Amino acid sequence: MQQEISNEQQWLRRAQSGDFQAFSALVERYQERILRLARRIVGSLHDAEDVVQQTFLSAIESLDSYRAEASVSTWLFRIATNHALKVLRKRRGLPLEVGSNGLGEESYSDLPHPDYVASWRDRPDELLQQAEVRQLLDEAIAELPENYRVVFVLRDIEGLSIREVADVLSLSEANVKIRQLRARLQLRERLTRTLGDESTRVYPHQHHLSQDAA
Repeated sequence: MQQEISNEQQWLRRAQSGDFQAFSALVERYQERILRLARRIVGSLHDAEDVVQQTFLSAIESLDSYRAEASVSTWLFRIATNHALKVLRKRRGLPLEVGSNGLGEESYSDLPHPDYVASWRDRPDELLQQAEVRQLLDEAIAELPENYRVVFVLRDIEGLSIREVADVLSLSEANVKIRQLRARLQLRERLTRTLGDESTRVYPHQHHLSQDAA
């Protein structure tokens, strides 16, 4: 892994010196990952392909501004995520430029309680080997709120560290952790409604006021 990072840094330095073949090597290494990332954020393959194209065009334009404090992958994912979010904002008629990705800082105090709690019929790792379950997961990810979906894709699918996701999205690490947890909780409940064993369902305790307390 360290050798790969070193090679990427060398390619980028060469690209900054005008070596287009070195930049092409970076494109070849990352274009499939960025396409996958973009498609999970924007949904449409056509829009995702546009995001890939815009990502590398922006990367070429900003080569001189790259600093080695961030890894090459973090730098490219930041560019790709920003372009993908612009696609979503454009669809909704929102301003394309915003100061921050998402709704600001969140806390653990208002995490939602799941409505549907049950054991799964089979082990999750075995279920995820089934094509229909993987499709169900993709659909569930697509239905997540944008600010949670992006964190989940970067962290749980692309494997970025908490710090890297925070850098990509300009969030605190604490906020990344909260959004990741919210995404996982929502996904777990959505999948449990389909994959859960109804006979093991646990119903949340309902608190009722007594007549005297009313």
